[in-house]
Amino acid sequence: MLNHYEAAFVLTPVLSEAQMKEAVDKFENLLKENGAAILNHEEWGLKKLAYPIQGKTTGFYCLLQFDAEPAIVATLETAFRRDERIIRFLTTRLDKYAFEYAEKRRHAKTANVEPKQEEA
Repeated sequence: MLNHYEAAFVLTPVLSEAQMKEAVDKFENLLKENGAAILNHEEWGLKKLAYPIQGKTTGFYCLLQFDAEPAIVATLETAFRRDERIIRFLTTRLDKYAFEYAEKRRHAKTANVEPKQEEA
């Protein structure tokens, strides 16, 4: 049975744009090779960390949403741990409400829907 997952990870800030994209592609390909379906991929860019990690105060934030078998998560997290470019990661299984919210957010982002303003 496939579950819905979200993996957020922070890459070290010393990477170039090309190196960052290569790292993200590496994890996407790992998931695809193991039978996962990538639903969404977001790059949130360079952000300030809440506290220093390994002497760094900023990092590139990325998010992957995917459907996969539960065993694939262990493979992905092992790859995160082995990659020296990753300074933090979190993989979460989405329940039906979180998945619905993620879909609404994804569709609103792709449609560039702006909130309606009431006229006076």
